[in-house]
Amino acid sequence: MSQVLESFAAIDFETANEFPTSVCSVGIVIVRDGEICDSFYSLIKPEPDYYRQINMGIHGITPEDTVNAAVFPDVWMQVEPLIEGLPLIAHNKGFDEACLKACFKTYMMDYPDYEFYCTLQGSRAILKGLPNYKLTTVAEYCGYYLDNHHNALADAEACARIAIRLYSR
Repeated sequence: MSQVLESFAAIDFETANEFPTSVCSVGIVIVRDGEICDSFYSLIKPEPDYYRQINMGIHGITPEDTVNAAVFPDVWMQVEPLIEGLPLIAHNKGFDEACLKACFKTYMMDYPDYEFYCTLQGSRAILKGLPNYKLTTVAEYCGYYLDNHHNALADAEACARIAIRLYSR
């Protein structure tokens, strides 16, 4: 992406198991005119509602954390007004976009065909010579130390800061 992007919503999901519908948390960071201006975080009751040990080991979210959490459609009703009219950006958009589309399909919601950009692809194209293009590596290169990796809000903020560096004037 070579265009300038001043306003967007960075998004990150964590999942409970191998299914993309099993989102158990979402983090969103809103950027307007190249500045972070808002954020949103919520735990979500996953569908299907079970956790794999490997997933819990990555993000630290457990069944006890989401037993009383809202289901995806209820959480998304809070998200929609925040992201209205904004493109979405994720680091490795294939994962987050797949989760979003799967949740919309599972809950029989009309998918609004969000415009999605990827800071992983963008950083590979623009930032040459990094040892790897993992979120933590790219964020640190862009001046943001990600000390709570795999917290959806922290990852969304790292993604937002990368996108500001890559796509803002």
